[in-house]
Amino acid sequence: MLHGQIEEAKQQLSVAESWRYGKESISQHQRVKLIQAYRSLLDYMIWCDKKYTLTKNNSIESDNQGMQTLFRQASVNFKELLRNPGVWDPFVLSYVEMLEFYEDYEEALNVLNDYAYDNSFPPNPNAHVYIYQFLKRHNASEKKLVKVLKNLHLLVPSHELMLEYSFLLLQSERTSDVRKAFAVLLDMLDFACWRSNLDVWKSLQDAIHQLLSQNEGQMIIQEYMGLRKDWWPKLHFTRSHAKKDSEENAKLLEVKASLAEILCPGRALRYTAEPLPT
Repeated sequence: MLHGQIEEAKQQLSVAESWRYGKESISQHQRVKLIQAYRSLLDYMIWCDKKYTLTKNNSIESDNQGMQTLFRQASVNFKELLRNPGVWDPFVLSYVEMLEFYEDYEEALNVLNDYAYDNSFPPNPNAHVYIYQFLKRHNASEKKLVKVLKNLHLLVPSHELMLEYSFLLLQSERTSDVRKAFAVLLDMLDFACWRSNLDVWKSLQDAIHQLLSQNEGQMIIQEYMGLRKDWWPKLHFTRSHAKKDSEENAKLLEVKASLAEILCPGRALRYTAEPLPT
């Protein structure tokens, strides 16, 4: 495969698949399933090469039968593989790409939904990301997008798509959605990897402004921050954070400073947008 010898690799897998020695054991049976899956992946790779070549030459219809044969061969084994619980990301993506090419969008979505929501499969955040990406490609409603991101949030609250999730929630302007967006953004900022991300802090600022324009806004903020009051100041609002932000991102310093007292009222914070004494 490294040398582009895809057909030869496929032949080797066919030989391995047909090998038998005595009664087939459970491990041999499982190995055969994997061999079939990887042979289908090679069919997909050959299919991709044909698609690229024919598309480039504007002759996609001239070898449609050859591509269809590869698609059918790959589909049989992909379907069989996905009956077995596991993490099969590259196989699922390959199968879905082929289904989309032939405009079988319903089946593609069925494959993705089964992969994400079948309880016999291990929890897999990627499976939910793939559904979201598929729905977005096909202009699904915001309601459907939010539903998928809600499930992803339960698995990985620090995922980068949580920023999009909060944006979609804030678009509705309903109190319940704004509250949820606020909670999602706080969850992101519980992780140090987002501590210096201006987009997340600006989205948090928007969520807070929307909350404060509503009757119970201040109460909601206090409710969520009550769980964080003992450790959030040390995570985000120390003098060293202010110094670092002032040197690296003045806008971030400005946004965080405007939120410090709202998020941590009555705390003697050393985080300020004012020039720090030398």
